[in-house]
Amino acid sequence: MPMYIMLNRYTPQGIGNVKQSTLRIDALRPVFKANRAEIRQVFLVMGAYDTVLIVEAPDDETCARLSLIVGAAGNVRVETLRAFSEEEFRKIVSAIP
Repeated sequence: MPMYIMLNRYTPQGIGNVKQSTLRIDALRPVFKANRAEIRQVFLVMGAYDTVLIVEAPDDETCARLSLIVGAAGNVRVETLRAFSEEEFRKIVSAIP
């Protein structure tokens, strides 16, 4: 299943309610599951982003929808990246003429 990286930055609303962050992650898990996706890992990070989610989803459209659902709650701004495994990377590179 395709992997995605969701890079999140807290909004003023999100940082104002930061203590509820873990509860929000718990509430997202069934939403992802209902969309045949899964939050595989969650990281609190330092730097340009505040949290990083490693996500599996069946396709780009599903992940885009989930990114919009996460962002629409107003607690984070989401930037989503499609992540290719090493195996996929090797296949892509091997196809370069």
